[in-house]
Order: sequence, then C-alpha cells, then structure tokens
Amino acid sequence: MKHIKNITIAGHNGSGKTSLAEALLFKAGATDRLGKTADGTSVLDFDAEEIKRKVSINTAVAAFEYENSKVNLIDTPGLFDFAGEMIQGISAADTVMITVSAKSGVKVGTKKAYKEAVKQKKSKMFVITKIDDENANFYNVLTELKTVFGPTVCPVVVPVIENETIVSYVNLIEMKAYKYDGKGNTIETDLPEAEKIEKMTYRIDGLREAVSEAVAETDDELMEKFFEGEPFTQKELIDGIHNGMNKGIITPVVCASATDLTGIDMLLKEIELLIPSSDEADPIEAISGDDTVEIKCDDTQPLSAYVFKTVADPFVGKMSYIKVMSGILKTDSSVYNSASEENEKIGKLYFMNGKQQTETSQAAAGDIVVAVKINASTGDTLCAPDRKVIFEKAELPFACYSMTVTSAQGDESKISSGISRILEEDKTLTYEQNESTKEQVLSGLGEQHLEVTAAKLKNKFGVDIGLNEPKIAYKETIRKKVKAEGKYKKQTGGHGQYGHVWIEFEPCVSDSLVFEEKVFGGAVPKNYFPAVEKGLQDAVKKGVLAGCPVVGLKAILVDGSYHPVDSSEMAFKTAASLAYKEGLKQAEPVMLEPIGDLKVNVPDENTGDVMGELNKRRGRVLGMEPTEEGMTEISAEVPIREMHSFTMYLRQVTRGMGSFTFDFLRYEQLPANLVAEVIAENIQD
Repeated sequence: MKHIKNITIAGHNGSGKTSLAEALLFKAGATDRLGKTADGTSVLDFDAEEIKRKVSINTAVAAFEYENSKVNLIDTPGLFDFAGEMIQGISAADTVMITVSAKSGVKVGTKKAYKEAVKQKKSKMFVITKIDDENANFYNVLTELKTVFGPTVCPVVVPVIENETIVSYVNLIEMKAYKYDGKGNTIETDLPEAEKIEKMTYRIDGLREAVSEAVAETDDELMEKFFEGEPFTQKELIDGIHNGMNKGIITPVVCASATDLTGIDMLLKEIELLIPSSDEADPIEAISGDDTVEIKCDDTQPLSAYVFKTVADPFVGKMSYIKVMSGILKTDSSVYNSASEENEKIGKLYFMNGKQQTETSQAAAGDIVVAVKINASTGDTLCAPDRKVIFEKAELPFACYSMTVTSAQGDESKISSGISRILEEDKTLTYEQNESTKEQVLSGLGEQHLEVTAAKLKNKFGVDIGLNEPKIAYKETIRKKVKAEGKYKKQTGGHGQYGHVWIEFEPCVSDSLVFEEKVFGGAVPKNYFPAVEKGLQDAVKKGVLAGCPVVGLKAILVDGSYHPVDSSEMAFKTAASLAYKEGLKQAEPVMLEPIGDLKVNVPDENTGDVMGELNKRRGRVLGMEPTEEGMTEISAEVPIREMHSFTMYLRQVTRGMGSFTFDFLRYEQLPANLVAEVIAENIQD
C-alpha cells in the first residue's frame, strides 16, 4: 500500500483524458503500442459504443508499474450525460489528475472535476494536454488556472517557447531543461538564456519563486527559510509539494502531449515523486452500528472494501470493481455485505488493464480489483464479519430526462431483464411504470445517455427498444353540481333488462370517486347499490372531454326505480354509466394538468435567463436563495407538459453547470387556450 497510487483522470470532454492514459501506459511499458481513440485501438475505450462514437462512455481501469510504484489509472468520461461514471471513478481514487486542453483552456468539465475532487477530499494535479497543437497557449491556460482555482495552483513542468514553437521543457523542481527526440525520449539541454528568449529567464525565475512560495506554505520551518531568502533543496521542494498535495493546499501543474509523447516521462516521474500513495490518504469515515469510525488504509486491519462500479458483462457475468480500503481481500473467502446484510462468497479476483484480466489470489489495502459473479451492487460495502462497517455511497446526480420504452418485439420480460442488468451497471438510470399512463419510463441524465443505454441493451442483451416522448397524465374534473338520470331498458324475447337511477354529481377533494346513497323508500333496492357504484367506478376511468381519468368527483345515488323481474346488477351498472355521461356533460367539465415542484441550481450569471425561460414555460417562480459560491437555487412550480426539453435547455444555457430536481406536486386546471390541443392529442392516442 506504500507503493500503490490510485489516480482518476477527469476533465472536460475532449481534453485528452483517454489519450493521456494511453500514453502513460505505453511509456511505462504496460502496453506494446500507443492506443488511439480515433482509431478505436485504445485499451481503455473498449466498449462497442465507445469505439463507434470515439468518446469515453464508461469508467475503465488499467494498471502499470513504474519505478517503485504500482499505479491504478481510472479513466472517466467527460460528457455530462455520464457524470455518474466520473463521480464513481473519483470515489476510488486518492488523486484526481485533471486534464486541461492547452488549446481551449478551463471549461465547465474542468471545474466540475475539481469541485468533485474537493468534495471527496482527494489530492489534485492539473495536466495541460495537447501542448503540441498549433493553437496551444500554455501560459494563458496557466494564468486561467490560477485565476479560477486560486493560489494553490503550482507549475512544476513548463515549456520554453521560441517563435511560437516549443524548444524545450523546464522541470522547475530540478531546474533542468529537456528536449525530446521523435520517440518521446528526453535529452538534457541548457536552460534558456534571456538574450535568446525575451522575458524567458524572468518567467523561469518567477515560476520557480511561485513553486518555492507554495512549498513554504506547507511547513513553518520552510516558511521561515523562505522569508530568509534561502533557496530550497530539491528534496525540500519534492517533499513540500508531496505533502501540500496530500493536505489539499498545492495543485501542481505539468504539461504533456499524448500524440508525440513529449512530457509523458516527466509526468511519470512526478507521479512517482509527488503524488501521495494509498497509505498517506486521510482515513475514511464509516458507520459501525451507531458509531462513526475511521478506516485507515492498512493491510493488517480487518477487511473493508467499497464497490465503486458494476459492469453487466453478457459473457463473464456481473463484474464488481472494488477498492480495498483496509485488510486483504482474498479469493474463496466469505465477506459480509453491509448493504444487503448478507454474506458474499468471493470467487475469482482479477486486476484489470482495460478489458484484459489478470487473475490474482488477493488484493491488499489500497489496491483496486474486480470480483465476478457476486451479488454486491455499486455503492455496497464489503467487510470482515467480525468488524461490520458501511461506507457512505457516492452522491450521484438525479435522473432528469425521461423517455418511454417501446418494442416492436413485444417481449416485455426480455426488456425488463435487460434493463435490470443495465440498472445494476448505471445507478443514474431509473426505470418505472407511470401509474397514470401505464407507460414504461426510462430516465437518465440526457438524450445521449438514453441513446447509449438503448444501444447497450441491443449489443449486450439482444433487446431492441424504441424511445418516445412520454405522455402527460392529464385528468378531468367538474366545476358544478348537477343531477342526472340514467335509464337502461331493454326488452327482448323472454327476460328483459331494467335499471333506472337518479344521481347527483358534485365537485369534491379526492383522487378517487366518492360514492354515497340517499335513496328513500326502496326506490332502488340495497342489493343494487354495489352495482351502481361499480358502474361509476368503471366510468370515471374515462372523462367526457378527452377520455382522461376523472378526479374530484362525488356521486350520490338519490332515486330511481326497478323491475321485480327484469332488473339486474348489469342493468344498474349500465344505468349508472349513462347517468355519469349525461351528468358530466352538464357539470362544466374541465381538463387538469400535472404541476411539478422544480428546484434548479444555476450559476449566478444565468439566473435571469433561467427565470425568463421558466416564465415562457408557464412556470411560477417562488423564490431564490444562494446555495454555494457563485450558485443560486431557484424554486418554481412548472407544468410537467413544459419540462421535457428543460434538461437540454439548462445544459446549453449554463454550459453544463446547472442541475435540477423535479417532482410531481399536484393537479391544476389546464388553461383554456390549450384545451383543444390536449383533447386532440389524447383522442389521437
């Protein structure tokens, strides 16, 4: 565990996360060729959809050894539709390596990765990628990082630029400059001279001073030495940055290019020297009974482990990615699952390199391993039966974009089985039946999320589904009290049918039909009351306007008549439904639409735009309050009819920084100008 380093690579989509991981694996000798996302040859983007779309969709793990360290790289997607994968990946890390493109700089994905790393108390490092791009500007991006993330940002490896071309790289800890040959190997060269490169010596000296100042902040003795003007030794700089990373007060910055491998060897060196190992991370809090305990990364302690990811593999079976927090996880052992409160039998264990598996007999504290065919789900805690603990689950974003699932095959059981396997894999998805419309609704984080889910179902489990916009569960009610007659009389040869009722209909506050009887003198015998009620219960399933269920209706049976021979339950059921149809037409029927409670978290600069948009969507803004630095929560009530495209709108206007929750609140009368349109929609359906 003193030699294990778990590093999650996160950042904005397109900032070069997977390419950087591939370059590190290749340079460290873990792979024999440099995998490329564009060619579909990368070790970490091995899923069929990832190869097809040329973008990361899933979190993937690959390990390599360098010097005295075993490094577990966890490559996460940058697309916001797969934010759950990034959060789960960070939960398994000790350090988050955040990639920033030298061309496009700090983006929303950069801020989100940094924010999540801070939230989960992980050490952080910035890697400025694509440094070889003709539009790259390292120093602009470095300035932007300092502006956005503050004085903890500390440059460690910087490029020397002459005539807009990188001529060498300076390691500010060693104060040595390096050039690269065509294969990514370093050749030491002279430090730049002021005469040759305008302001470069000043820059190097200034950057070195910034490193020293950051290191001084980590220790009182070093601070004293800094104020006295004494230069730090190389060891003091390395130890200072290392300790500062562990405390969260230094975020080193290096630069690299994954395409020509420049800077990759120096990054490997900084991983070895600067990034804290698993045993240096702060103890993790866990619940043990009624107490909170701290679990230290120590292989001599009882076992505790956290399942941070699940993969539903149609060939191998369920694969559980596990971070061992303490103790040793062994094959053929029995462990306790604190979430299910059941024992689990651990069969085979594997170390992963993308999809390639290497079997192992055990994994010690700090390491990452995969167990197959166990019952545990993502977020579960596995532990020794004699020390039962449970770790807090990673907080995942809410599913906010919904589509209904249809299938031409009509095989409901096969669809449900396939989706349940996918739900084990992706905890940001939900799948449930809408009680009002009876549609099966799949919800996720965005359009692309659901498209990828549908593709996975087809590729993995042979289930072909269609996705459509969900129906809105409209309802109908009445606004005035009326009295209506229902008479069913049918004479055929022999036995006839006769049922006759007078029913008063009036508005009330109830989601279901309220039935009463006030019949005097036996006009309708008591044994037919249930039949009248049953006839009304069947009738309220469809209103008289658009065939939607009727709510807020009270029906009082007040009079009627019967025939001693021809009357029957069926006749009174029919008579009740006739009274219902006649009565509701006279009772000023109206359409009701569902209203939801919206809580939307947006950057301060977007509050005006979002409030204006909510007004356009017929929303009522109830209030605003600050939630965290630079963010405001807007509370509103909005018709569900207007919310289907809100996910995409919010992502576009806030560039991915906004989030929201939306829950059903109540029904309200549909505005008159929309009634005809809604009736037409429902009659078509």
